[in-house]
Amino acid sequence: MNEKTEIDADVNTEIKTGKVGFVSLGCPKALVDSERILTKLRSDGYEISPDYAGADVVVVNTCGFIDSAKEESLDAIKEAMVENGRVIVTGCLGVEEKAIREVAPNVLAISGPHQYETVVAQVHDAAPIAHNPHRDLTPPEGIKLTPRHFAYIKISEGCNHACKFCIIPSFRGPLKSRPVRAVLREAEKLVEAGTQELLIISQDTSAYGLDLKHAPETIKKGSWKGREVRAHMTDLSDALGDLGVWVRLHYVYPYPHVDAVIPLMAEGKILPYLDIPFQHASPKVLKAMKRPANEHKVLERIKRWREIVPELVIRSTFIVGFPGETEEDFTYLLDWLAEARLDRVGAFKYEAVAGAAANDLPDQVPEDIKQERYARFMEVSQRISAEKLTERIGLEMAVIIDHVTEEGAVGRTYADAPEIDGKVYLESASYLSPGEMVMALITASDAYDLHGEVLLEGDSDDDWDW
Repeated sequence: MNEKTEIDADVNTEIKTGKVGFVSLGCPKALVDSERILTKLRSDGYEISPDYAGADVVVVNTCGFIDSAKEESLDAIKEAMVENGRVIVTGCLGVEEKAIREVAPNVLAISGPHQYETVVAQVHDAAPIAHNPHRDLTPPEGIKLTPRHFAYIKISEGCNHACKFCIIPSFRGPLKSRPVRAVLREAEKLVEAGTQELLIISQDTSAYGLDLKHAPETIKKGSWKGREVRAHMTDLSDALGDLGVWVRLHYVYPYPHVDAVIPLMAEGKILPYLDIPFQHASPKVLKAMKRPANEHKVLERIKRWREIVPELVIRSTFIVGFPGETEEDFTYLLDWLAEARLDRVGAFKYEAVAGAAANDLPDQVPEDIKQERYARFMEVSQRISAEKLTERIGLEMAVIIDHVTEEGAVGRTYADAPEIDGKVYLESASYLSPGEMVMALITASDAYDLHGEVLLEGDSDDDWDW
């Protein structure tokens, strides 16, 4: 029997008691990576095994700097396979998966350097342990500062854009997406803990997975067991839609592939809600901002989206008084807004931020003109909002309750993200509790909010999905 056969023949498939073996090779930077992984595993409730025999799974953090280091890493992987059989490989040699698979085809998973979250998720997959409230310092879903019924999930850090008014890439760096497996695991834990609304956030949600080349992962456990999911906004949205809760997309740039999530909204898998930071409409101003200047195509796409999903709600933010913005540019923006008829709109007066490239642009707009344009913009957006909310009077809508007072309950419809959009006031509904989902008849509206009354079971119209 050759060496490779011996390695694969001695695979131990028994899962024991939440102990992890760890082999750390390479330079001090790799050692720090190992420390970070071990720290997270310990905080998750795992114990560190001093030997192969007592470990449910063994992590080998490899080095791949020179040939002798690669050989040492491969030898360590082979030894772990013989002695334990359940091995996860990470570190610098992880980028050479073919070489690893040649000597140990049955390693459980392989990842490259600095992929702490991926390694931790792989350990959870290979050797899951039950949450122990008497031992574990944190709940499975982590510590949240939001109410139990909604939670934010950050799917990436950084941004690849170079907008002249923004300094975020300078301190958060370029786009760095989380592994899709880690995002789905977090979402599932939240739902299991009672979360009913998942708010997907990042600097650029549409770009999710671009840095990972949208590589697919086969999900080995949970609601998607055995299913392949790409690190892509569309696949992620589709998978999250399987959890049976509200899924709301924020910070979505209108790239062409955004069209693909509209059918998911039509199916009811995710909320018909898009948060798109347009920032302006004038081609000249958008060019000065270094933003995509395709406002005509955007209007056409919004029209198509609404044809597919008539109940679609779009919120956005805009900047008025950007350097070089003329009265003609601003009037263009107001006309665009009147045609687009966005549902929820916020505006900011341009402010010079230390380090932003826009500070050096010519033709800075005086403060009094900024204020005057801001007031005009908000007048138009408020009128559109009031008109659109009036159209909801008489509809039966699902409302998620955020808080309750002596006067009644306050909640939101699918059209409203927490803390930034409108509310629904339900008088004489103090008997409800935060997190409850009820059907309500909308009876009145104002510029930003709705008023309604709770419908008793059996009184609502089953045809209304939202």
